[in-house]
Amino acid sequence: MKVKYDKEVDVLYLVFSENKIVESDEEKPGLIFDYDNSGAVVSIEILEASKKMENPSQVEYQAA
Repeated sequence: MKVKYDKEVDVLYLVFSENKIVESDEEKPGLIFDYDNSGAVVSIEILEASKKMENPSQVEYQAA
């Protein structure tokens, strides 16, 4: 998984695979899910991320 924050456009990207995106749906305003040809989630985009979270450029990872 990759996490990328683009400060210029204020978008946080969560990328789960490198599969080709064939469909995108805005599930809720500012929350876009990208899907591959089998319907699996490839990535999630959070628009206006700085308005939706305290610090989108800070990432904490935990394995359970």
